Amino acid sequence: MIDPSPTNSSSVYRGRLAPSPTGLLHLGHARTFWIAAERAATHGGQVIFRNEDLDAQRCRPEFVQAMLEDLRWLGIKWVEGPDCGGPAGPYQQSERRGHYLEAWEKLRDLGMIYPCTCSRKDVTQAAGAPNDLDDEPVYPGKCRPKPGGDSRLGRPATAEPSGAPAPAGLNWRFQVPDGEEITFTDLYLGKQRMVAGRDFGDFIVWRRDDVPAYQLAVVVDDAAMGITEVVRGADLLKSTARQILLFRALGLAVPGYHHCDLVRDENGVRLAKRHDSLSIRKLRELGWTAEQVRAGKT
Repeated sequence: MIDPSPTNSSSVYRGRLAPSPTGLLHLGHARTFWIAAERAATHGGQVIFRNEDLDAQRCRPEFVQAMLEDLRWLGIKWVEGPDCGGPAGPYQQSERRGHYLEAWEKLRDLGMIYPCTCSRKDVTQAAGAPNDLDDEPVYPGKCRPKPGGDSRLGRPATAEPSGAPAPAGLNWRFQVPDGEEITFTDLYLGKQRMVAGRDFGDFIVWRRDDVPAYQLAVVVDDAAMGITEVVRGADLLKSTARQILLFRALGLAVPGYHHCDLVRDENGVRLAKRHDSLSIRKLRELGWTAEQVRAGKT
């Protein structure tokens, strides 16, 4: 059973804001990021801003500028970020590829990841419906290495004998320890328990389009930037279990976690960037004050 307590021993609290510029930030983002800023202030700590712009097809420069402006308008301040620099930069994920390649290569050499030819559609059809609406299906294991085989797996045809990184052209999945409990104490929601292989399966760390996946990039960056506590929405609880496995595999310190309640619309659906009427930018135009947006009500 994996039961990590926060192991980042930094004496300075370091929280982070990590939005993705794929749309305008909404009321739910405002609430979560404000909680992150408040927790940092309460602990006499620092806030680091990271632009998670790996999705080149969806990320837009105008959204980067909007999120910087909107968060400043809310009264949130940070000490390091893409707009002000800092010792742990660069603070844009699109400029951190070398860090992710190094982690991918380490996982490959440890035999903890394997190449996978399955598409998202293949996995969905094979596994049926996702476990819940906010999560991906459990991978059925079609490409998983057979027990007793070479756990370090065949490299793609493009890989050089020297072991130079060449993850492109295939998805690469992290092989979870089936049946093992991953537990952690959330600083807001309390004790959490998930079973690898049941609640979540082998997950992608590098995409076939040669882009590092969210789980790997976040772990590498949180460690490199010395993040001691992650504040984010409760829809990412299973991502936390996956990321704990990656932290351990890479020998990195695990931060603490504080998962916030989700903000939902009048129909009970959690807010997404398609809710333009509830974007911070729109609410500002409608005359809402920063205090009203932070509270999530008029």
